Amino acid sequence: MKISVIGTGYLGAVHAAGMAELGHEVLGVDSDAHKIAELAAGRAPFHEPGLGELLARGVASGRLSFSTSLEDAAAFADVHFVCVGTPQEPGSDRADLRFVDAVVAGLAAHLVRPALIVGKSTVPVGTARRLAALAASAARPGVAPALAWNPEFLREGFAVEDTLAPDRLVFGVDDASSEAVLREVYATVLDRGTPTHVTDLETAELVKVAANSFLATKISFINSMAEVCEAVGADVTVLADAIGEDARIGRKFLNAGVGFGGGCLGKDIRAFRARGHELGVGQALEFLAEVDATNDRRRQRVLDLAAARFDGDLVGRRVTVLGAAFKPDSDDVRDSPALHVARGLHDLGAVVTVHDPAAVDNARRVAPQLGYADDLGDAVAGAELLVLLTEWRQYREADPRLLASLVEDAVVVDGRNALDTTLWTAAGWTVHALGRPVSAPVWNVTPFVETASPVRQEEAVA
Repeated sequence: MKISVIGTGYLGAVHAAGMAELGHEVLGVDSDAHKIAELAAGRAPFHEPGLGELLARGVASGRLSFSTSLEDAAAFADVHFVCVGTPQEPGSDRADLRFVDAVVAGLAAHLVRPALIVGKSTVPVGTARRLAALAASAARPGVAPALAWNPEFLREGFAVEDTLAPDRLVFGVDDASSEAVLREVYATVLDRGTPTHVTDLETAELVKVAANSFLATKISFINSMAEVCEAVGADVTVLADAIGEDARIGRKFLNAGVGFGGGCLGKDIRAFRARGHELGVGQALEFLAEVDATNDRRRQRVLDLAAARFDGDLVGRRVTVLGAAFKPDSDDVRDSPALHVARGLHDLGAVVTVHDPAAVDNARRVAPQLGYADDLGDAVAGAELLVLLTEWRQYREADPRLLASLVEDAVVVDGRNALDTTLWTAAGWTVHALGRPVSAPVWNVTPFVETASPVRQEEAVA
């Protein structure tokens, strides 16, 4: 099939390369000429395992090409995937839908034959129905584009796998012909028996935001338990293991730590809550406010632990932050807890050095006030405190004895519960992992006491 993918950010670039890998002819479209040039050369504009190879293969095969023109997309394809961003609206919790609206209206105006427009962006429920009317009004006489919704469920670090072998597909459609087109697009995936849910537009929109809300709630739940564990000296990892044995609960995403970040969960739960109020069902989603607040408190807790290490005075103290990306196997620093804490440490007077295997360049652009090191050994040399905030494999597998020989004080705050505390303690480290007893009582840390949730700082976008 001939497919266009409009918007080649994280979602769009992976989707375009994935569709080409599945055998379709694909045109990726974006207004960013530099990004388009990189993609056309088969180079990934961001760090995502396997994407570079997928792009290069698609471009070399001739099935994958790129353009900056919506008119080119309209002339080329019969199926158009909309993958543009829906960021948080400035000064509001609502989703900013300007980019989605502009793409749908602009594309519809250029169409010269019937086509299917497929939304993949995360949007408030009711958006697809409105966009269908917008496309119809913007199209030329005699051209009636259909609209469907096919939400994405990509995990950064696993996006290629999630595109080529998704755990489920959701088709939000208004008619049988749109469903038939989507089944043809995903024929290879469907032939493997991938679970597929065909529903109306509104349910398809809700599937995505409901999934993100449940995931955020599960993460904040275990972090709330970590607060209780810290107050009484219990161990949140054992607690998570025990309750995770219950098949109704499951162990996944019960890892207590500094909380979630990135470009999706936070802004999506806020937009969902805002939409609930618009629909008159705000009370049903009010719990998401506490989910968000709990997430913010964990960032502040790390700052409190770091300050406690130096009796409340961080001025001039040399602190190394391990991690800048919001999660491992990514260079994405949007709403990164790691970078948020690093900036907080700097604001409290610490001399901060940040290390990350992939995200240093992006972090440097949005937080130039921090120090950076490309080599892990250089980053930790002379440090009085390490703060691990992104659970990269490189940190989990680092030799604690070697690192202990490089730092001034062998003390680490493990903000992700990623380290083998027994191994690190044996190597001479004092480890304070969130929600767990201190491995060696080198400094006094007050138990968690509930305070007002900190005001969310606006995070720059790389």
